[in-house]
Amino acid sequence: MSKFFTSSIGQKFFMSITGVFLILFLMVHLTLNSLLLFGDGELFNKAATFMGANPLMKIIEPILAIGFIIHIFYATFITLKNQYARPIKYKKIDRRQSTSLASRNMYILGALLFIFLVLHLSNFFWKIKFGTIETITYDGTEFHNIYAMVSGLFIKYLWYDIFYIIGATLLGFHLSHGFWSAFQTIGFNNDIWIIRLKFIANIFAIIIAAGFSIIPIYFFVTNNLL
Repeated sequence: MSKFFTSSIGQKFFMSITGVFLILFLMVHLTLNSLLLFGDGELFNKAATFMGANPLMKIIEPILAIGFIIHIFYATFITLKNQYARPIKYKKIDRRQSTSLASRNMYILGALLFIFLVLHLSNFFWKIKFGTIETITYDGTEFHNIYAMVSGLFIKYLWYDIFYIIGATLLGFHLSHGFWSAFQTIGFNNDIWIIRLKFIANIFAIIIAAGFSIIPIYFFVTNNLL
């Protein structure tokens, strides 16, 4: 079993498993964030409070953190191993006709996404967990007004909106290759499935990138330009 962890197949397998797990997280995260676009924040605040107080989420959060760490570790390890596998540089082959831009730059995209993730967590997750957030009352029940914190950041700071949209776009590029590659590694690797998965990957990547991008655009435009 220990050889599986250190083998190329094992490393790619764990990259794929953690990747699929993170894809599921993105789907849930975007669904929750999309509630920001409806109403005056009541729906989002109630949903966010429910998710934060849910015992299941207290279990999932550390698992998610471990998944990110494992994904980043294996991505870094595999990239460095591939770079140093051939100390003698061979004739450079132009792969632009047979591979996508995303597939040729997955590690660079991942590194840029990591920078975005750190800033994103410091502005939202850290403040929600450890900061002081104003409260709001709905039907006699008090909730953290996370909506005001999130929308306020998007309304006030255009630079963050642009940074957020760039991060969402990078995420879309990363997913356009990572999505189908993850499923290919865990067994969906025949010619028919690859065609299907690549099509689904592109659609999914567009939905994720556009879905997250719409949120800062909506708040900035409706509060500053209209």
